[in-house]
Amino acid sequence: MNLVRRLGLGDAVFIGLGSMIGAGVFSAFSPAAAAAGAGLLVGLALAAVVAFGNAMSSAQLAAVHPTSGGTYAYGRAELGPWWGFVAGWGFVIGKTASCAAMALTFAAYAAPPGWERPVAIVAVAALVTVNLFGVTRTAQLTRVIVVVVLLTLAVAVTASLSAPDSADWLSAEGLTAGGWYGILQSAGLLFFAFAGYARIATMGEEVRDPARTIPRAIVLAFTGALVVYAAVAVAVLAALGPDQVAASSEPVAAAVAASGWSWAEPVVRIGAAFASLGALLALIAGIGRTTFAMAREGDLPRYLAAVHPRRHVPHRAELTLGAIVVVLVALVDLRGAIGFSSFGVLLYYLVADVAAFRQRGDARRYPRWLQVVGGVGCGILSITLPWQSVVAGIAIVAIGVVYRALRLRLTRAA
Repeated sequence: MNLVRRLGLGDAVFIGLGSMIGAGVFSAFSPAAAAAGAGLLVGLALAAVVAFGNAMSSAQLAAVHPTSGGTYAYGRAELGPWWGFVAGWGFVIGKTASCAAMALTFAAYAAPPGWERPVAIVAVAALVTVNLFGVTRTAQLTRVIVVVVLLTLAVAVTASLSAPDSADWLSAEGLTAGGWYGILQSAGLLFFAFAGYARIATMGEEVRDPARTIPRAIVLAFTGALVVYAAVAVAVLAALGPDQVAASSEPVAAAVAASGWSWAEPVVRIGAAFASLGALLALIAGIGRTTFAMAREGDLPRYLAAVHPRRHVPHRAELTLGAIVVVLVALVDLRGAIGFSSFGVLLYYLVADVAAFRQRGDARRYPRWLQVVGGVGCGILSITLPWQSVVAGIAIVAIGVVYRALRLRLTRAA
């Protein structure tokens, strides 16, 4: 059974915004500031350049291959099954870690001290249930969440900019305090925040007029997210300074508290909780579709390729994902989840850039230098992530490669 095309341009844009704005605006600035200080602004610009190249690759590929699975499907079609598998596996493992990161971020803002992990587990279970009711329910709830988050961030930025300015945070010395390695590491961590436009491409079988809708939605969502991230980064650094941003697990709320707007701090906490839920909701939808596509091709157990006969969702894939995320929430920390997620997603987009570079003729929409920028950037950022994230990422990718090789060997033997 196939999925059904129910999503329009607005739905796709909101799903992308929900993924990107919630995916890092309340969680990624702290580890980025720890790596680069005020240089995280340079890291944000670098991450945006790399992400833009990747976004254009995804848009070009999606116009030609309007199917579920995103770069997994594009890699298979343009480069071969192994390339597709590596991209899909990188996406699934990386974004599964993102789900854990978003659930933990939600709990950091919404749960009483000591109850963070149980609350995060409840959030995962609740949003998996929402996704099981159908993609239109997912899109409708995402619209509400994105509007709440944007209003909250408008309050947060206004409050933070009214706080006493942190001295010399924007000096040349401050911007380069972490050195180029620190700046590149912050860019790799902040890339985590921009990767949400992939959710639009992974849902290609559920978007109306996908050849036109998906590229437009990717560009609109990416542009909106970049404006939001730049505004929040400047406001938070101005209110707290790099050291306090690095030390805080809730930098946006801390910046608002520094402003003296006591009434706004609980508003921001509610907005942060909504943002994390929006990102988690979109992540579950996107990973479920990629898992479904991989299972349909036999690259994951075919049991996961089932589509619910009435809801038209990949219910087994989403239920399995929910169970795995619950285990991760119980075991991992937020910084480790962000770094690991960034590694898997950078690998995913590297394959997208290579696949888009190979396209010719009428399939080409954007100049090849954008794919070169995206691909080289992905390679550089992936090796400058925290070494623990790189080692764990390589190990998990190797496990996936061994799994597929064994499966192919057993298939041939049978």
